[in-house]
Amino acid sequence: MSDAISQGPARIRPLDPVTVSQIAAGEVVERPASVLRELLDNALDSGATRISIEVDQGGIDRILVVDNGTGILPDDLTLALSSHATSKLHNAGELEHITSMGFRGEALASIASVSRLSLESHPPGRDVGGRIRCEGGQASEIEPWGGAPGTRVEVRHLFYNAPVRRRFLKSQAAEMAQLNEVFNRFALAIAAIPPERRPHLSYKSGKKTLHEIPGDLPLLDRVSRLFGQDVANQLHAVETRRGAASLTGLIADPSIERATARMQYLFLNGRFLKDRSLTHAVQEAYRGLIMVGRQPVVFLHLEIPPEDVDVNVHPAKAEVRFRDASAVHHLIFRSLRDRLDRENLTSRLVVPKQNPFAPTGAFTLQPPPPPAPRLPFPETPRHFPAEPPRPDGPKIDAETHLPKPAPQPSIPAATTNPDPSNPAPVAPALLQSTEAPTTARSKEAPTLPPSRQPDTAHPESSQILQIYNSFLLAETEEGLLVIDQHALHERVIFEQIKRRLLTGKLSTQRLLLPELVELSAEQAGAVEQHKEALLELGFELAPFGGSTWAIQSYPAILEKRPIVPCLLSAVQQITSKAQPPSREQLLQEVMSLMACHAAVRAGERLTPELMEALLEMRHLAKDTHHCPHGRPTALVFSKQELERQFGRIG
Repeated sequence: MSDAISQGPARIRPLDPVTVSQIAAGEVVERPASVLRELLDNALDSGATRISIEVDQGGIDRILVVDNGTGILPDDLTLALSSHATSKLHNAGELEHITSMGFRGEALASIASVSRLSLESHPPGRDVGGRIRCEGGQASEIEPWGGAPGTRVEVRHLFYNAPVRRRFLKSQAAEMAQLNEVFNRFALAIAAIPPERRPHLSYKSGKKTLHEIPGDLPLLDRVSRLFGQDVANQLHAVETRRGAASLTGLIADPSIERATARMQYLFLNGRFLKDRSLTHAVQEAYRGLIMVGRQPVVFLHLEIPPEDVDVNVHPAKAEVRFRDASAVHHLIFRSLRDRLDRENLTSRLVVPKQNPFAPTGAFTLQPPPPPAPRLPFPETPRHFPAEPPRPDGPKIDAETHLPKPAPQPSIPAATTNPDPSNPAPVAPALLQSTEAPTTARSKEAPTLPPSRQPDTAHPESSQILQIYNSFLLAETEEGLLVIDQHALHERVIFEQIKRRLLTGKLSTQRLLLPELVELSAEQAGAVEQHKEALLELGFELAPFGGSTWAIQSYPAILEKRPIVPCLLSAVQQITSKAQPPSREQLLQEVMSLMACHAAVRAGERLTPELMEALLEMRHLAKDTHHCPHGRPTALVFSKQELERQFGRIG
């Protein structure tokens, strides 16, 4: 470097066109899948009703896309391979109202600069079309071409003149997987186009046909073709409109969640996109219905006026900017949550089909039967994340509780382990009344209002059995109901807390002698920052000197449960986030923790009265299918499955 400085400043000079093209290609063409995506966008913009795709060796050796669209005039073929030349945009003002898939005029020029490309096009109604070839950015003369009306683009030997980039490509199998993903996204994206204008798709790898998807195939059938009937059978239709925006598509039952977000397909005005705000809305809609860390499966089409979204923020057009991102977030969250609230999400136990007189093998979880394809959606007020009680729902108090169990002759050793970080189970908390915190606890099961809707899984109270001190078995009209006592009680308490927060503060218990807790500097900062939200939930804290803080009051719902572990768990939720949580996120997290700490525990023996009261409480919550952390609260082993396993039916 010192030698270069001693020689004086380097002269500035323009790069040669080939180098410029290859640099530009690096922004648009990352791998064969990038090429296929750009060619498919062009074919769709041409108005084609039939698009054929052929690839060889994972697209590294060859990608061919043929369409029957409007084509390119022979005299324009050279321009088609030039940078920033396009028929889809005429002036800067049109950037505010983009309706085509492509508009930059970079795709073909970038692809041609790093491959051997052949472009042949025959506009319908003309006697002959034209052909042009381009090798590493160097275009040939235009020749006459008498092929079928439409356009044919063939890309060979990608990155043949950029060996470093070619070495960074993955294996053929990995690149083929990326090509398949591009095809899947395209096939799903065009489902929003009216059927009469939706192109028929043909997809081949070598001589093998991978997919033939007719243009009139609806979204549900496309999902079945691409991902299998098992996924398609567990989808619920979504359709809602808010002003000029609309959301349609399919969302999956929580039981078929995935480890990654790869099966979350979100499309904006027919364009696949990745947007953290929209992904967050989807995850929030499924919060409490799937396990933490798992991802839901969705196929969603969002339609927004083009002037309300900027798609010109990413070379691959995979990211966008919304004029009102919060409104879009709310539209997705509220639509999905309302739809899920309408479903019976109780999981079912299904035994693999075998010889009915040798019923062996593990149980597998299956969601309930699929619903009707479409249901109407009510308009709901904008409120995130909680929602007010339904007018026809039961009027309940946040401190509805289970009756105190009778003393038991013996408790399993595991329930008496004095571990402060994992407090031993005790008798179920008897949540005190808001108006009179010291009122004596009722020893009778509460008289509860009837269910809002018929519940086929509602058990006969006289036929309840506890096993392993953790699960309740009950006979229902549908079959054998298996309930996780902790998960169910946790869900009921969680919803009671949430409803109480909508109408006022939770009842609190003030301590005569404050309980002290040691907090690190990071934890103390989090408590100080979120002091008001914690106070709203019933935790009142004050500095006590040094790293010590005093807990002056706590939520009465915790009653005799240890206070410090619950508080520390809440603080841990705050400090473990990459970004500080919003007030709504914090309330959601801490409410889940409070419900978990206040609920009966696994391993806790319940009296018959207590079991009956707990099952009655299923009607106090809008969603009793999953605990706030996403675990199922109940499973159903259907009567038909029992009869089949014992050979009574085939």
